[in-house]
Amino acid sequence: MTADAQDASAPSQELVADVFARACSSRAAFEVVTGKWASLVLLALVEGPHRFGELRRHVEGVSEKMLSQALHSLEREGLVARTDHGTVPPRVDYALTPLGADIATRLRGVADLLQGAVPDLDRSRAEYDSEGARVE
Repeated sequence: MTADAQDASAPSQELVADVFARACSSRAAFEVVTGKWASLVLLALVEGPHRFGELRRHVEGVSEKMLSQALHSLEREGLVARTDHGTVPPRVDYALTPLGADIATRLRGVADLLQGAVPDLDRSRAEYDSEGARVE
C-alpha cells in the first residue's frame, strides 16, 4: 500500500472526536465547561432555572460581564437554554439542556469531592507554602 493510499484510508482528522486534538469541537466545549465561571454557572443551574440576577448573587465574585460571557458560551455549546418571556419588565431565564444537565451532574461530583477534601487541600497548601518558592 502506498503512503497516499494509506493516508486516504485513515480517518480524516476533522472527523475524529478527540479532546486532545486542537481542531476537535469537544476540546472547544471542554475549554468552556472547565472555565471558572462557566463551571460555577453549570453547578448553580443544577438546582433549577435561574434569572441573570439570581445567578449573579449565587455565584459570588462574578462580574456582570464575566457572567454574561459564560452564559453566552454555554448557550453556544448547547449546554444552557435561554428563555425570554417577552414581558415588560423583561424576564429571561437560564436552564440546563439535557446535555448541560448531564455534564453539570458529573461536575457536581467533582465539586463534592473537592468540598469533602478541604482539610487535605488546606494542609497541602500550607505545607507547600511553608517550603518557600520552588525553583524549576
